[in-house]
Amino acid sequence: MNIAINGENREIDDGTTVAILLKGLALTGPVAVELNQEICPKKSHAKTTLSPNDTVEVVTIVGGG
Repeated sequence: MNIAINGENREIDDGTTVAILLKGLALTGPVAVELNQEICPKKSHAKTTLSPNDTVEVVTIVGGG
């Protein structure tokens, strides 16, 4: 199925959850995820299944000063 990740169209498997997507993107640090313009809390990543044409924005959180 096709979704948009950070403005880029990508093909993913049916049944992919937000957690599986993040693992596939090799994102290891803290991230914020927006799904269809709504925040997807970390506690929901494993149970939130993506649907065709979803829009996902992933932002990595970087510390600094």
